[in-house]
Amino acid sequence: MATLLYNNRPALRPSRAFNSVLNELLRDTLPTVNQPAKSFVPQADILESEHGFELQLAVPGVAKEDVKIDFQEGNLVISGERKAPAAEENAPKFRRVETAYGTFTRSFRLPETVDVTAIDAQLTDGILRVTLPFDTNKVTKHHIEVR
Repeated sequence: MATLLYNNRPALRPSRAFNSVLNELLRDTLPTVNQPAKSFVPQADILESEHGFELQLAVPGVAKEDVKIDFQEGNLVISGERKAPAAEENAPKFRRVETAYGTFTRSFRLPETVDVTAIDAQLTDGILRVTLPFDTNKVTKHHIEVR
């Protein structure tokens, strides 16, 4: 006969979920970084609609003037820099750094169906949105009827 155990005394149950305790334990064992890194890789999302693609790059704290977008040999290259706070003589010192600073570069291979001359980019609320419309003049799929 199997025995089923159930803890019906909520006062004895742990108050935090096991995952949060484990995450806290692992985070505390990582070495603390007290200097900003020299580079980082921003996260990207790519969406597709019937009009084209939209590339969303998470770059909070990056100024519009510090972002450069180029199209080279079929690749869309996005680069830029998030500047760390200036280290002045009497300024506060970093004790722990979890924010990514420094330069970044991301490269995306574009399909031939994208109209490169109509690419548009906007940076709002820390998200760089690059619209990549399809080229309506190019035929990428066509069915030929057999007679």
